[in-house]
Amino acid sequence: MARIAVIGAGMGALTAAARLAVAGHRVAVYERTNTYGGALRRFERDGFSFDTGPALLPLPAVYRDLFVKTGKEPLESCVELVQVDPSSRHVFADGTGVSLPNASRAGVVAALDEGLGTGAGKRWGDFLVRAREAWDRTRRPLLEEPLWPNWQVLAEREPYPSVPHKRLLRTRRAGTLAEVGAWELRDPRLAALLESHALGYGLDPRVAPASAAVLPYMEHAFGTWYVRGGLRELARAVYERCLARRVEFHFGAEVTGVLEKDGRASGVELADGSVAEAEFVVAGVAPGILDRLTPGTVLRGGSEVPPQPAAAGRLTLLLALRGPRPAGTAHRTVVHAPDREAELEALFGTAAGHRRPTVTVLRPDDPRLAPADHEAVTVTTAVPARPGEPHGDLLDHMITAAERAVPGLRDRLLWHEARTPADTADETGAEGGAVPVPALAAAGGRLLHPSNGTRVPGLFTVGGWAHPGGGLPHAGMSGALVAGLIVEGPEFRGSQ
Repeated sequence: MARIAVIGAGMGALTAAARLAVAGHRVAVYERTNTYGGALRRFERDGFSFDTGPALLPLPAVYRDLFVKTGKEPLESCVELVQVDPSSRHVFADGTGVSLPNASRAGVVAALDEGLGTGAGKRWGDFLVRAREAWDRTRRPLLEEPLWPNWQVLAEREPYPSVPHKRLLRTRRAGTLAEVGAWELRDPRLAALLESHALGYGLDPRVAPASAAVLPYMEHAFGTWYVRGGLRELARAVYERCLARRVEFHFGAEVTGVLEKDGRASGVELADGSVAEAEFVVAGVAPGILDRLTPGTVLRGGSEVPPQPAAAGRLTLLLALRGPRPAGTAHRTVVHAPDREAELEALFGTAAGHRRPTVTVLRPDDPRLAPADHEAVTVTTAVPARPGEPHGDLLDHMITAAERAVPGLRDRLLWHEARTPADTADETGAEGGAVPVPALAAAGGRLLHPSNGTRVPGLFTVGGWAHPGGGLPHAGMSGALVAGLIVEGPEFRGSQ
């Protein structure tokens, strides 16, 4: 039985802690804030309740596996999972709209043909077949195994089987997500549908590899799920599972350094000067914080992956509305920007610009979130993760865009609360309030993440900023990989 110190109480850290405790280790979690969950927070006011981080759960099997492996109670006995149907509604710049059924290829094809014209569904369906091939090729190395020492294989090969395309008398294949949309989907609305999956993670579709096709495929194949009461309830359930397995929690306990002895991690030093000795240290923190905790140490293990491009943050509006949620309302509506190029330049360019954004409007059918005959609505968009970025005009544009999904919104509005990347930075420590993206193949390795093992024996990294990257399922997978590496040693190769 080893002593294990876990830095941070984000979802990756919590899943690692629960698995390690079940394996018989003494696990203590040190969290600088006063609560658990990382980005999975909740804002409450006047009887309204809002998720301020992720609000939908793809791939719930990751957390089902966690609960099966750490106790007799399955996930569904601890939270109420609801499959969202339709999975999403999309409102395009030209005024057309379409609702996409959850996890039904035939249903999606029929809906796109009806909403966008005959042939649109077939083109999207054919794209999903190719996206599945990319998923099959990358699923294990990117999600279920520790990062390969020869990660360059993942960086150099584009796993998406793009269709040959005649362009200027030359045959070319799509290398970016934007080229997939333009050359294979051949409809600006289908391209916007595709690119919205990248924008949701703050990825520029013009440079994101074609392998990002796995993002819409995951949603199509495994469905979209909501946790009754909000995604914060998932964090609560995982935290309580940790408590049941006798994980110790120390809140308001800021770690200021990782201790080393005889060339390996030996514990952590806290801001109050105290020391917690440990045979293993698991760091679930953002890269900048980890660099400060381990000065002079390269933390990439045997995998010198290239530095990631600057990540984006999220701007969120929490809207308290009078009046009930109308029957038949979609849980999630994506309202696409009227000018794609202007949006991409304002979001990914070097300077702030005029922007009428693509927004995601969330309207859960959940009476626990608002007083009777009222509705809690959340509107989000990606923004640059730049300190001091002004958001005044953008907030008004977000409300204007949201009115296309919520008719009469301004007349129903009681109050609103804005959550900026600065709030994310305060809660997670991520520089600029950046949100980590999932690991993706190709692109020269720019979208791979540092391996979970480091060059300091006994020190491991977990969570969205480590392999396999950002997103709730990825955080859970990261925790499973770290637990496997500690319990089974460096020969661990993932679940079979």
